[in-house]
Amino acid sequence: MKKILIDAHEDIAYAAISFNRDYSKSAADIRQVEQFTDIPQWNGHAMLGYADWQKANVGIIFATLFVMPKQYQTGDWEKVVYRNFKEARSLLQQQVDYYYRLEGNYPEKFNVLSNNSQYQNHWKVLQNASQHSHPIGLVLLMEGAEGLHYAEEIEDWHQQGVRIVGPAWAGGKYSGGMYEPGGLTNQGRLLLEIMSDLGMGLDIAHMSEQAVYQALDIYEGAILSSHANVKSFLQGRGEERHLSDTIIRRIAQRDGVMGVMPYNQFLVANWTKSFARDKVTLEHYVNHIDHICQITGSANHVAIGTDFDGGYGYPDVPVELISIGDLPQVDDILATRGYNQDEINAIFAMNWKRMLDRIFSK
Repeated sequence: MKKILIDAHEDIAYAAISFNRDYSKSAADIRQVEQFTDIPQWNGHAMLGYADWQKANVGIIFATLFVMPKQYQTGDWEKVVYRNFKEARSLLQQQVDYYYRLEGNYPEKFNVLSNNSQYQNHWKVLQNASQHSHPIGLVLLMEGAEGLHYAEEIEDWHQQGVRIVGPAWAGGKYSGGMYEPGGLTNQGRLLLEIMSDLGMGLDIAHMSEQAVYQALDIYEGAILSSHANVKSFLQGRGEERHLSDTIIRRIAQRDGVMGVMPYNQFLVANWTKSFARDKVTLEHYVNHIDHICQITGSANHVAIGTDFDGGYGYPDVPVELISIGDLPQVDDILATRGYNQDEINAIFAMNWKRMLDRIFSK
């Protein structure tokens, strides 16, 4: 079987709208355009691009809808900042429209997957395509639900193709988050109930620990963490951002999956930009993956969730990475540590495929 990579978190629309990045081109082309700008200072050098996705055999991306609350704006360059739900809703719609426009402009390169037929057909195309020659499937993931005035509005977004929702980013009316503590609100519980009825995936990344425990108890649909790392490796940093061993085990008990980020700050405790670049390697990345496998007892509950181009990029990544095209080097490291090919395939794609099979089956 052709080995595919599924990446559960890429902020493509956010970066395209914020920095006018053209993702039909390569990461190298994008960097060339930006070389005399401040964009790399704000967001890092681009890690994504069509040629790089092809090099890594990326077949499916969970493509995010992300907007920044005004109070957490990091600079005037932020273009997707909202002050109220109406502004958030408008910005989310702009990003949905971006993905469908990307598909329309480059139908041979990008397909938005919004129903089971499209998803199943896309998977067949991936299996039959020649090496480095296939379209990228985009599964829309709403990262933070602050653009919903009421929980019932998620049905409208589902009709537009959104298939996975993270109720919180910073935190808000539906759930506590990484900056604003608290559990699920009444509206948050209703949101999860409607999402479950629709067959949507619940992304617990960015939710507060209290809200995650509540969601694990009540959510009946597919549960995942699209992009987070092992909290116990980070000596207490990012207390509400990363996952404890207890939560990781609970995700596994629900047959869920956790995507791991190759971001230096989330790989090594007390990392800063003053670290020599060669001090963080893909071995550190695999340490997180391996830990999850060890404490859950299998390779069935961990996968890739890069969060590339969503606030960071080159050079704040393991030294082996120039773009996402270099991520398959993880294969050899896993093999050296004793993982067989089926287990490696599970980590690269098949664990996420199991989640998608469930999400698209309803």
